[in-house]
Amino acid sequence: MWLGGRDGRGCVTLNGVKTNAVRLLDRLGVRYELREYEVDPEALDAESAARKIGLLPEQVFKTLVARGDRNGVCLAVVPANMELDEKALARLTGDRKIELVPLKEVQPLTGYIRGGVTALASKREYPVFVDEIVELSDLISVSAGVRGMQVLLAPADYLAAVHGTVGAIARTKM
Repeated sequence: MWLGGRDGRGCVTLNGVKTNAVRLLDRLGVRYELREYEVDPEALDAESAARKIGLLPEQVFKTLVARGDRNGVCLAVVPANMELDEKALARLTGDRKIELVPLKEVQPLTGYIRGGVTALASKREYPVFVDEIVELSDLISVSAGVRGMQVLLAPADYLAAVHGTVGAIARTKM
């Protein structure tokens, strides 16, 4: 376990390399903790990550890439144990319709691969919409930009770092 950010210490991540997400948090002076875990290529879901890092699924957030018919690409950040409500996201973004982008487009759009997508230091700065559950916890977790590493931080710090808009965009899995 490593605490980074405001204390000014250096940060070593997977294979001794900092991720862009971690560099961004350092640059912003955000206090965070990194947790690494073993990756199972057959279980890249956020609920598995939550179990492996010892957090509740509602504290671990997955980042999904979506495209609206009016406003284009955006990032939707929802709890591990929930799914994106595309109609609710469309209302929040001002789109009539919004859909998740095909997996083959995720890396070209964000610079991240499935299981490592984060709104922190994405390839381009897209609008970020975060489910309102984010405000119910003192600590949340999001991908650090690579598979097998999560960054834990205060919700307010995350929202500030990604310029996130909060709204009701998640629903219970069907």
